Amino acid sequence: MIGIRKWRKGIFMNNALEVEGLCKSYRDFRLDSVHLTLPAGNIMGFVGQNGAGKTTTIRCILNMATRESGTIRVFGLDNIKDELAVKQELAAVFDEIFFVENWRLKEVEKAIQGFYAKWDSRLYADYLEKFELPANRQVKELSRGMKMKLMLAVAMCHEAKLLILDEPTSGLDPVARDELLGILRDYISDGEKSVFFSTHITSDLEHVADYITLIDHGKIFYTGSKDGLLDHFCIIKGGRDDLTDELKKKVIGLALVSNGFNGMIHSTDAPGLSAGIDVEHPSIDEILVHISKEGGAE
Repeated sequence: MIGIRKWRKGIFMNNALEVEGLCKSYRDFRLDSVHLTLPAGNIMGFVGQNGAGKTTTIRCILNMATRESGTIRVFGLDNIKDELAVKQELAAVFDEIFFVENWRLKEVEKAIQGFYAKWDSRLYADYLEKFELPANRQVKELSRGMKMKLMLAVAMCHEAKLLILDEPTSGLDPVARDELLGILRDYISDGEKSVFFSTHITSDLEHVADYITLIDHGKIFYTGSKDGLLDHFCIIKGGRDDLTDELKKKVIGLALVSNGFNGMIHSTDAPGLSAGIDVEHPSIDEILVHISKEGGAE
């Protein structure tokens, strides 16, 4: 695993979320010793190709799936031993809405507010107004973007300090996605609230994420700052004559093309490359693609 894990025994309140040694097996899939730490007041993007283990990890954090081993803490509280207290401190938004289609938005509040000790009706009304969601509108009458805003309004109305999102921008148009990202930036602006954001649309994370955790085939490939991830790798392109046997061993996700090759290397391997090789900074998408070509995060 690449990256820096900030884990200091006995000091938990500075971190919104800590996952240590999480393992979970299914018949054809295994989460293998997942580690990550989200410092409070930040947004962490959780990325990986479909089937990499993102949703399974989130289900374990929410105690919707039983872990085999490891620990999960939310603001220092164990997510199983202190489950009721933990669930007052967090809110989850998935890519599908679970409210009854015939409910009006004012009825959504009546159905949900009893579950939370700190529900704020005034804040809910403020969010409906801010998000331009009419209280008398039925859930089934909302667009996908409006439904996502409704779920965020519900999630943010009980003073939740950790917002967990599982593919929230999937299916949204660029305008709706930009609005959602703005909402998340506002949400963490007090320095106390945090967001754990699973998505396959990595361009969104390049705009808002402070930290990135990259999971591949159930294993953590990288966890740390976004800038650290982007600085850690280089994309290289060159002619066949530039691809020496020594360089070939260093390239991650090597692709041979008609006019040469391309691939990814660690930035520390960039000095001394042939002058004919182009070196570029990668996007998160490019890092994911090259890891996938390599065949995993071993």
